[in-house]
Amino acid sequence: MSLGLGIDTGGTYTDAAIVDFENGSVISKAKALTTRGDLYVGIADSISKLEGVDLKSIRLVSLSSTLATNSVVEGKGYRVGLMIVGGDYKQTIPVDEVAEISGGHNLEGEESQPLDTKAARDFINAVKGKVDSFAISSFLSVRNPSHELELKKIVQEECDHPVICGHEMSSKLGLYERTITAVLNARLIPIISDLVASVKKVLVDKGIEAPLMIVKGDGSLMGEETARLRPVETILSGPAASLIGARYLTGLSDAVVIDVGGTTTDIGILRGGRPRLDPEGAIIGGWRTRVKAADIATSGIGGDSRIVVNRGEIALAPQRVIPLCIASSIYPSLRQRLEEARNESARSVSGYIALESILQTTEFFVFSRESKGMVLTEEEAKFIELVKLGPRSVQDGCRSIGIHPYALNLRKLEDRGMIQRIGLTPTDVLHVEGSYREYDQEASKVGVEVQAEASGMGVGQFCDEIKEMAVRKIAKELVHKLIYEETGKTSTCDTSEYIYDMMISQADGLDCTYSLKLNKPLIGVGAPVGVYLPPVAKKLHTELVIPLHTEVGNAVGAITGSVVESVEALIRPKDGYATVIDPPCKLFTSEETKEFDSLEEAVKYAISWGRALSKQRAMADGAKDVEIIIDRLDDIFSLAKKNKLGGLLIDTRVTITAIGKPQFFFEEK
Repeated sequence: MSLGLGIDTGGTYTDAAIVDFENGSVISKAKALTTRGDLYVGIADSISKLEGVDLKSIRLVSLSSTLATNSVVEGKGYRVGLMIVGGDYKQTIPVDEVAEISGGHNLEGEESQPLDTKAARDFINAVKGKVDSFAISSFLSVRNPSHELELKKIVQEECDHPVICGHEMSSKLGLYERTITAVLNARLIPIISDLVASVKKVLVDKGIEAPLMIVKGDGSLMGEETARLRPVETILSGPAASLIGARYLTGLSDAVVIDVGGTTTDIGILRGGRPRLDPEGAIIGGWRTRVKAADIATSGIGGDSRIVVNRGEIALAPQRVIPLCIASSIYPSLRQRLEEARNESARSVSGYIALESILQTTEFFVFSRESKGMVLTEEEAKFIELVKLGPRSVQDGCRSIGIHPYALNLRKLEDRGMIQRIGLTPTDVLHVEGSYREYDQEASKVGVEVQAEASGMGVGQFCDEIKEMAVRKIAKELVHKLIYEETGKTSTCDTSEYIYDMMISQADGLDCTYSLKLNKPLIGVGAPVGVYLPPVAKKLHTELVIPLHTEVGNAVGAITGSVVESVEALIRPKDGYATVIDPPCKLFTSEETKEFDSLEEAVKYAISWGRALSKQRAMADGAKDVEIIIDRLDDIFSLAKKNKLGGLLIDTRVTITAIGKPQFFFEEK
């Protein structure tokens, strides 16, 4: 029996799925809570819950994760020393030490000015005790990487720190974007290394002997060693895995995929059986990178979104909290504290107070972890000591301390990860109405009853309103995504927002009714999609497909992907020869700049070079039976008076892609 194990570590749950490679079926699946403090625990728990599986028959393991994305947003990782060659440092680049070094090249790959190796060596020796890794980014290194390569060699001579070059991350123009990508890659090295180490330890402890693959942001796979070198490529790994899983479980090549998770809802597009990629590179934490990744629209609506009631008004906030039903299963004392909340008077606060700062009687806090270097006030320190003993409401805690509840800076403690909030969520609502019963239904029932009363509604009406709010929010995010796909624009106005709302509500206007028909089916991925997506599909007049095993779709996607490695060569005609048929050219690759007497000679060389390098990288990632795909694009500017070429040749881009399925552990290499 040949089995594959897919693992997805999401913001809320860690999923595991076993696929039988002989017939393609999913034969076992399990979910466990993600343990953010120690990912090993959640991963081990999910594997332990797999039933009827001989773990020794597992021949391949593949992992998708939101860890890289979350780490970038949270600013975690290595301290980075950056050397920018021939360009200016911008303070928005997240580095610890930086030096501007003379050097760089022009568009023709010719040296603009000599590389100042002395300044570089002085900088390296001055900061190597203050940083953990180096990033190097040189102006137009995609035309000639020699300065970056020389500096990389110097770093390796002076210390043993990891070093990343911009041209290794992307072949596209854009010094700033390449620099950001190189810096984030250098910063993420320990994060992904620790994740890989945790997974490897679980596999050893479970007796699983199989190679480990990692899902990249474009949905393809890479080996663990490549992941350690290029961890930034795992950004958006989880959402990309959901797209691959949707494709595998449904067989549909063109569809809109909506993944409703505990923390977020992710929307992506399948075109021709592959995730649609962001052509400019993924935007993470506000930074535009050159990482090839699925173009995902992410909304802060999920099963663990926070429900807030204030002055009788209900809001569904993007904050993630621990659902009451889950928390009560972990902390048995919570049920009694919830009952006591029935007698706690809700405090109505001004609408000017930020939603995340409004306190709820059904909310409690538990201790998460210590935060090094965090300076606490006396009151904050006392509150931390209280929640270390178990769940405490702010009202109860502050009475013990002797301060007003709004005098405590909870946001600071939450943002630093010292405490976690427990509260009422859509997951609790589903427990109350009976469509999802995994944890403590009674805890959810108490929370809903308290908040329904505060909103002036009955329990049934309150549950219906929460579900409808979630449906409307998902539908509106989907409409925004579809409009972006058509226009490439994200800006809206009051009029467009009104039209969107009318289309989603399906209400009649004064003189007209607005309607939108989606020309592709929707595929739902995630445990709660059966509740939320049927109304969304109805509003958009399209078919909804909810495949079997959808609740572990990400894990299925992780183990059913392919290894994909691409390289690109740029060829430009020499000055004055752009209108000549088969002109003399200059070739630019990530490894060299080379001149040729003709365009076709350059193309032939580029294909030969690309075949070898892409196949080498794919096989290093563990691929077998590698297929090579070659794409050539001639950028020609049409002239009013056509010549034999048809116009002015701007450049020719040759992209060589190697694709193959991972090689199993027991197969002979």
